[in-house]
Amino acid sequence: MQKLWNNLKKGLKNHLDNNGFNKVILGLSGGLDSAVVSVLAADVLGGQNVKAVMMKTKYTSELSLKIAREIASLNNLDYQEIDIDEIVNNEIIFLQKSFNENVKGIVQENLQARIRGQILMAYSNQNGGMVLACGNKSEALTGYCTLYGDTCGGLMPIGNVYKSTIFELAKWRNSLGRVLPEEVISRAPSAELAPDQKDENSLPPYSVLDRILQKMTDEGKSSEDIINSGEDKNTVLRVQSLVSRSAFKRQQLPPAL
Repeated sequence: MQKLWNNLKKGLKNHLDNNGFNKVILGLSGGLDSAVVSVLAADVLGGQNVKAVMMKTKYTSELSLKIAREIASLNNLDYQEIDIDEIVNNEIIFLQKSFNENVKGIVQENLQARIRGQILMAYSNQNGGMVLACGNKSEALTGYCTLYGDTCGGLMPIGNVYKSTIFELAKWRNSLGRVLPEEVISRAPSAELAPDQKDENSLPPYSVLDRILQKMTDEGKSSEDIINSGEDKNTVLRVQSLVSRSAFKRQQLPPAL
């Protein structure tokens, strides 16, 4: 984990230096990925050069707010909370009139992510700093992300790190000195774009998903070979479908370290 963390630090610093940036901006959601990216950025730049924006909606839990505030405090981040519900509601009303029908749930979910991306890019234009996209490799491979939303940014620092590895990375970094509240590591991952939403409602458990993705993408094994190795057939075919159907998203993602 130490080697991985140091590689990520070096890669982030080099990318920022090469592009003339000395500060970054990110959305701090209360989830693990943005938490790890914020700590990584603080380790590289110092917390005062990390603008972390919590863009809450009615779906944002009190736990997420608590976690975000604590991460900001522990790492001396330049932290701000804003409520984006009014923007989301106004866009939904506008689209209902444009569509002449009710707005689908998926549209409302993606609106939230895209409004957040728009706001982060506006902060970059206004005050400088590179926006960091906080997605991981598991999400990128399966398309569990929103184009022009949580994929906005000049770099995805952990875009080549599987989610299950990020859990271990967070535990390791915390063992050096507390930079993350325990809840952000132990809680069930959720995008918090809809009521009671959990990642594993849309994806297999990350321990299973990442094992299949590693065999499929890193080792180049066929679905048949993966099934023959003992993985559940339906799960393998489901993962294969997710990977195939989201190729167009991966072509538009920011570079990953």
